[in-house]
Amino acid sequence: MDWEIILSDALRSGIGPVAAVYALAAIGLNLHFGYTGLLNFGQVAFMLVGAYGVAASVSTFGLSLWVGVLVGLACSVVLALLLGLPTLRLRAEYLAIATIAAGEILRLFYRSSWAEPVTGGVFGLQQFANDFYDVNPIPNDRYGFWLLNFSARDLWALGVAWGLVALMTLLIALLVHSPWGRVIRSIREDEEAVRSLGKSVYAYKLQSLMLGGAIGSLAGMMLAINNQSVNPDSYDPVVTFFLYTLLVLGGAGRVLGPVLGSILFWAILTFFDSLLRQAIDAGVISPTIIAAPEVGAVRFALVGLGLMLLMIFRPQGILGSRKEMLLDVR
Repeated sequence: MDWEIILSDALRSGIGPVAAVYALAAIGLNLHFGYTGLLNFGQVAFMLVGAYGVAASVSTFGLSLWVGVLVGLACSVVLALLLGLPTLRLRAEYLAIATIAAGEILRLFYRSSWAEPVTGGVFGLQQFANDFYDVNPIPNDRYGFWLLNFSARDLWALGVAWGLVALMTLLIALLVHSPWGRVIRSIREDEEAVRSLGKSVYAYKLQSLMLGGAIGSLAGMMLAINNQSVNPDSYDPVVTFFLYTLLVLGGAGRVLGPVLGSILFWAILTFFDSLLRQAIDAGVISPTIIAAPEVGAVRFALVGLGLMLLMIFRPQGILGSRKEMLLDVR
């Protein structure tokens, strides 16, 4: 087995554009779950409307990519209002039900024949991010060091994605240490105490939902731009549970938790994938035990096993505090 290739694949995945996209989406989810105590099981819905806000604006309506970014952000705000206004006055589980349902409803709607003239239906939309790559200042070449190597195109997408992660991480760090941030953290701990001080719990929850959703929509945009395509089936509920996995791994309620969790999640997942495939090719693992088509499922099983052990021995995650995981959903 070639360990250099295995490590190279893991490192490229751990710091690649997809890891940055998931870190960005998890930052928004961390604001919801880690800081405000909102059980949002539909973060993928915000990614979906953000991605299609960009893609449809360019491919269907002929607008510029930068206008599409504004459209995607506006769609995420509208979605947050539609989900939050009727549910945030109720028990926490109502928001959880509404968000997971909204994610699946939107996916099915965007892939329907009725929406096909705008969304492309089951075929999605392609080649709408040329404006983004046209402003790439990096000369066309290969760049890297040690085991890492990226094309100019990938390096541009990677740089912008991680730049957004750094920017949103800084924003969240400033917000959670501001008076606004202290209020939402208090809401997570005890809503009644916050109400007794004259604060509108409903308004603060809605603001948190809108801001975290907007960050999630940015992640959806970057995923669409990196792939130069969008398809509704790429935004299924499993994505949200991946986000919770890496958030728990890194530590909920910690500024850097989503970033560390995303890097480790994708690096470990790719490490097992590459390791198993090379082991099968080298005859170390017999195809009768694990066949090549089964590697995808096995790697998730191994990551799941690791997560179970983490929940047993350190449920707060790598950077987290145990109390951050305790939610009162009464």
